[in-house]
Amino acid sequence: MKLHVLEKLAATNPDCEIWWDSSPLVYAKWKRETLDRAPEEKKADWTAQLTRLFDADRLQVESHMGFHGVTTNPPLSLQAIQNNPSYWIRRIQEIAAILPGDDVETVYWTLYLDIVRRGAEMILPFHEKSGGKFGFISGQVDPRFVNDRARMLQQGEQLAAIGRNVMVKIPGSREGYEVIEELTARGIPTNNTTSFTVPQYVACMNAVTSGLERAKAANVDLSRWRSVITHMSARLGNIGDLKSQAEARNIVLSPEDILHGELAVIKRAYRLGKAAGHPSKMLQCSMRVVDQGPDKPASSWHIEKLAGGDLVYTCPPGYITQLMQVEDRLPEFDPGAIHEDPPKAVIDKLRRIPYFRQAYEVDGMRPEEFSHFGAFAATASEFAGATRKTVDFVARALESTKLRAA
Repeated sequence: MKLHVLEKLAATNPDCEIWWDSSPLVYAKWKRETLDRAPEEKKADWTAQLTRLFDADRLQVESHMGFHGVTTNPPLSLQAIQNNPSYWIRRIQEIAAILPGDDVETVYWTLYLDIVRRGAEMILPFHEKSGGKFGFISGQVDPRFVNDRARMLQQGEQLAAIGRNVMVKIPGSREGYEVIEELTARGIPTNNTTSFTVPQYVACMNAVTSGLERAKAANVDLSRWRSVITHMSARLGNIGDLKSQAEARNIVLSPEDILHGELAVIKRAYRLGKAAGHPSKMLQCSMRVVDQGPDKPASSWHIEKLAGGDLVYTCPPGYITQLMQVEDRLPEFDPGAIHEDPPKAVIDKLRRIPYFRQAYEVDGMRPEEFSHFGAFAATASEFAGATRKTVDFVARALESTKLRAA
């Protein structure tokens, strides 16, 4: 049996978890398209590997899958809709028919809850077989309201009510951490998203600790509770202010320098959590593959340099495809990589850049600054844009219904 790249990564630590970063609703189509493009000599191996990672039909019988969980966000939910627009148009019309009034936003949110519900139901057998440890799906509160504590709390409660294997995804804003504390106090599992920096991770750990103390004091059932803290690696180094601030200071950063910086941040957070014995688990996402050509070695430092860690790695379809395409040119995983420090000279250079200091230093930012951090602002804007597109899809579906009825 030939192992998938991600199966090899998981083998570096028995507590490592590989998650699917998209709706389970799109997996079958993606798998089919991937295998259609597979080299003939790899097709049998790839078929077996992708079936081991996730097979909805087999899951109902064996209650097992290679992925330990699932993460979703607004762009990924939009992708699920775009995969089968005619079905979702009909579903929107069904939802609108049973809701009072004619509010597009209410129909949109009900639709989003439905997408999360369907994904949760698909993987619920694995959640039950694992005793509630695995098989979670993350549903995200509306990213247009990252500073609205009341709205995020209300939506978090609605997401949690979908099913016992729904983990609520909350942004790394000051208000987001207040919501994480409150949800934790109620025994609701959380995923801290749009988080990039050590100060955010410390704030999340503190919020979780406070929430758990409140839960235990109130005898709240914590049997279904989990906490993961997301590090959006490549977004930290490539969509924020790192490059522009370096250029303004005549600091030359190589692609490797940027990667070292991204990894230094998650390793610092990981070590802080381990030293404190904190129950939250770091989650690595936004990984990238570097492929310099068919005759040259390929790499993905975002997993290679963290191999051996007790981490969650959540992988979108495109990233998994890239890994498979270069699998024969990737180095073997070193289980000790998680303990390696980045080059001191590189970190010293990066520390000359305010943006990196904000991300790397424990006291680099105050909570009220979190939602203004470059990578946060850019990602929140992207996610909000995808949400608006989904809302408009709903609006157009409702408009077509009215035209037909006229």
